[in-house]
Amino acid sequence: MTQHSDVVVIGGGQAGLAAGYHLRRLGLDFVVLDAQATPGGAWQHTWDSLHLFSPAAFSSLPGRLMPPQPGQEYPDAGHVVAYLSDYEKRYDLPVQRPVRVIGVHADSRLLRVETDSGPWYTRAVISATGTWWRPFLPAVPGRGDFQGRQLHTVSYRGPRDFAGQRVIVVGGGNSGAQIAADLAHDTELTWVTRRPPRYLADDIDGRALFDAATARRRALDEGRTDTGGVASLGDVVAVPPVREARDAGRLKASPMFARLDRDGVAWADGTRAPADAVIWCTGFRPALSHLSPLGLRGPRGHIPTQGTRAVADPRLHLLGYGDWTGPASATLIGVGRPARDAAREIAGLLEGAR
Repeated sequence: MTQHSDVVVIGGGQAGLAAGYHLRRLGLDFVVLDAQATPGGAWQHTWDSLHLFSPAAFSSLPGRLMPPQPGQEYPDAGHVVAYLSDYEKRYDLPVQRPVRVIGVHADSRLLRVETDSGPWYTRAVISATGTWWRPFLPAVPGRGDFQGRQLHTVSYRGPRDFAGQRVIVVGGGNSGAQIAADLAHDTELTWVTRRPPRYLADDIDGRALFDAATARRRALDEGRTDTGGVASLGDVVAVPPVREARDAGRLKASPMFARLDRDGVAWADGTRAPADAVIWCTGFRPALSHLSPLGLRGPRGHIPTQGTRAVADPRLHLLGYGDWTGPASATLIGVGRPARDAAREIAGLLEGAR
């Protein structure tokens, strides 16, 4: 069945809900199409022990503070899912699910959003599908030879699946540190990073990362190379489990290995570590395959943007994929401002067309 809406938001996670909040405030006609069967976006698929890097009040979407979680300074993923579910209901956002978007096509003056339940015709699209659905695995020699278990962050759930095993955790970011800390008690752990991990001071949390990302984006927009900022997005926040494992000496990083073989990993100097499993905490890429029919991708697979707006097609906005679509826009606290800017630009576009 063919349907119409002035704006189609693709993705019902945190970025899609923030966009919906601002579109609602501007009185625009819109719909949010979400491939997930239930609210909560990617947060409902994370590992069991995942916690936010910031307190609840500093992890909120526009318009509604996240309530604190009793007994937790840093809320867990379940608390975030409950918050997003309540947010969606509170603002009566028109989310349709499960609806999987297959492709977005230019169709004369409109955009045609093809889905598994029929097409939508729209005057503007906000793509807010995030990165969780496109995990990145590096091309390490011998990866196909390893006979043990290999999985990415997206498939990790908890240490019970690896008790007593020899586990290699690859990645020096926050995911790598948290999963390594999770496994430090019950496994023979080897944590591997490309450079020594850099911890934020124990009294600094994710708020510093947001401030740094904002300062960096402002500097780049002004043509400055000095980005200011006290930290980079690669710095590890010492949330309590990470701090505990680090201080107990169970969280020691080794340099990146040169290759995998049948039974484990090997470094360039000939040192080896046998392994039963390798967990790749190596990040993500933007999930943009649904935009391929528009032919807008540039180098590195990114669609060139001005703010959130696609340079080559002002009817398309991208939200929540990282700094290139707004400072810290892949975070709960950071997505609000670029979502507001995208909604305002779209409102201007629609008004101009009228």
